[in-house]
Amino acid sequence: MHPSNFDLFADRETEQQPRAEQIGEQSWLLRGFALPLIEQLLPALESILLAAPLRHMMTPGGFSMSVGTSSCGALGWITDRTGYRYSSVDPLSGSPWPALPPVFAELAHSAATRAGFAGFDADSCLINRYVPGAKMSLHQDKDEKAYAAPIVSLSLGLPAMFLFGGFNRSDKSQRIALLHGDMLIWGGVDRLRFHGVLPIKQGRHPRLGEQRINLTFRVAG
Repeated sequence: MHPSNFDLFADRETEQQPRAEQIGEQSWLLRGFALPLIEQLLPALESILLAAPLRHMMTPGGFSMSVGTSSCGALGWITDRTGYRYSSVDPLSGSPWPALPPVFAELAHSAATRAGFAGFDADSCLINRYVPGAKMSLHQDKDEKAYAAPIVSLSLGLPAMFLFGGFNRSDKSQRIALLHGDMLIWGGVDRLRFHGVLPIKQGRHPRLGEQRINLTFRVAG
């Protein structure tokens, strides 16, 4: 991928046929896969964030995350000084997380099936909001009870440079430009690859403004 791909987001909504790019043995990038459902996805996202507002959680090391987070589904991912984990309750409100909207579940299922992971049924969706300068350090998704199901990720809004590494933090990472409506799916032998996001560049998306929203669907329980 080249930095010039960041300039492509403005006319992504006109694309008709999403294309699949294999980035690992069992890892796929589905370009523009979510675009046909954008008009359903954005209102559903807005409703979730009204019920469970974004917040900057504390890591076990005592640092505030640069991304704002929320969740929906039966289980939500949380972090504080006691560690990383999933909870059925939003610690901010003490109430269950908002239900996973059907359009979210159907999109995640369809994307996973397209990538070769039939039967994907997410019980958790982590919502991360990146503003310019926000980033995500290299990490593995290891807080789930089992690793049989893939990770399904949707990008909305500003472009991001995604890092897709190996099985050790020091392994060289691919750099993949993610645009509005793109979906990434990795699982099977690639399930525990390190991954992250470089600092978001300044910009303004025509639909979502000065932010990137990432939805990560998982089977957590």
